[in-house]
Amino acid sequence: MEFNKWVAYRRKRGSLNLGMRFESGAAMIASLTANINRKKDSQPFSFYDFAPNHDQPQLSLEQAMESWQ
Repeated sequence: MEFNKWVAYRRKRGSLNLGMRFESGAAMIASLTANINRKKDSQPFSFYDFAPNHDQPQLSLEQAMESWQ
């Protein structure tokens, strides 16, 4: 019963690891700052460029095909 409540909490709010939560916030701010200051012709930065301990989600076939065009 209690376990299910914690699982639901983690799905909604994310990890309980303080270091990972800090890394997520710092990566979000870093990617925002980098995208504001990037050159117009360069590729935008992603959250995952600044969060080395987070796994980037896999692209679906449709998303991959869109990125190739």
